[in-house]
Amino acid sequence: MSRYRGPKNRIARRFGANIFGRLRNPLIHKPNPPGVHGARRRKKSDYGLQLLEKQKLKAVYGMITEKQLVNYYSKATRKGHVADNLAASLECRLDNVVYRLKLAPTIFSAQQLVSHGHILVDGKKVDRRSFQVKVGMKISIKEKTSKMPVVQQALSNSSLSLPEYLNFDSKKLEGELLKVPELDQISFPLPVNIQVICDFLAHTT
Repeated sequence: MSRYRGPKNRIARRFGANIFGRLRNPLIHKPNPPGVHGARRRKKSDYGLQLLEKQKLKAVYGMITEKQLVNYYSKATRKGHVADNLAASLECRLDNVVYRLKLAPTIFSAQQLVSHGHILVDGKKVDRRSFQVKVGMKISIKEKTSKMPVVQQALSNSSLSLPEYLNFDSKKLEGELLKVPELDQISFPLPVNIQVICDFLAHTT
C-alpha cells in the first residue's frame, strides 16, 4: 500500500492548520499559505471549494489516496446515510484508531507502527493500515514497542482527548471501539464538510 512521503509542513500551511498534530508547527512563523503571494488568493469557484474539502479529508486521515477515498465512498453509498458511513469508515481505520488512542503522536507515526507489525487486534498482529476496526475489538501495542520514545511521547500528550466512542486502559495500554462513531462525534483538526465531499464524489465518480 502506498504511503505519503511528501512535505507535510507545506500541506499544513496550505490548509492553515496544524492538521497532523506535529510538535513543530510551521504555521507559528509562517501563518500565510505557501507561495510568493500566499496572503493574496483569488476567490475559489464552487468546484475549487469542493476539491479543497476533499483534499482536507484525505489529509486528515494520513494522505489517503484518491483510489482509497473513492472506494470508501462507493461502499458508503450501499446502505444508510452516505456522509455518516463515509466518515465512520475512515474513522475506524486501524491507523486512525491507533492515533486516536494516543499510541502514536501523529497519524503518520500510527501508520508506521501498524505497517511494522507493532499493533495487535484481539491479540493478533495486524499490519494493514486500512484494516477496519469493528465494535468490541481490542487494540493493543506490543510490550517492547510501548517503551519506544515515540509511543511514550504520544501517551504523555494531554492536548489530545479520547473520543467518546473509544475506551482506553492506560495500564494495559489497550483500547476498544465501543460503538460506530457518528459524524457529529468526530473531531477534525480543521473544519471538513463531509456532505460537500459526498456530493462532489457523486458527480465525479
